[in-house]
Amino acid sequence: MDLKSLESEALSLSSQERAQLAFDLIDRLESFSPAEIEQLWMQEALRRNEQIDSQTVALTSARDVSAKAHARQLKD
Repeated sequence: MDLKSLESEALSLSSQERAQLAFDLIDRLESFSPAEIEQLWMQEALRRNEQIDSQTVALTSARDVSAKAHARQLKD
C-alpha cells in the first residue's frame, strides 16, 4: 500500500479513530533521536512549503480552522 492510499484510508476513519491512530504513531516516534525528529519535521515543513508555493493546497485562516474543528466536535 502506498502512502497516499494509506492516508486516504486513515482519513476515512472517525475522528476518534484518527485521533487514536495519530496518538499511537506519535508515541512510536519517541524511539527517534532528537536529531532524527528535527530532520523529520524539517522534511515536513519543506513538503508543506512546496505545496503552498505550487498552490496545490489552499490556505485557511486559523479562525476558519478553529470554527470547522468546533463544528466537527459538535457533530461527532
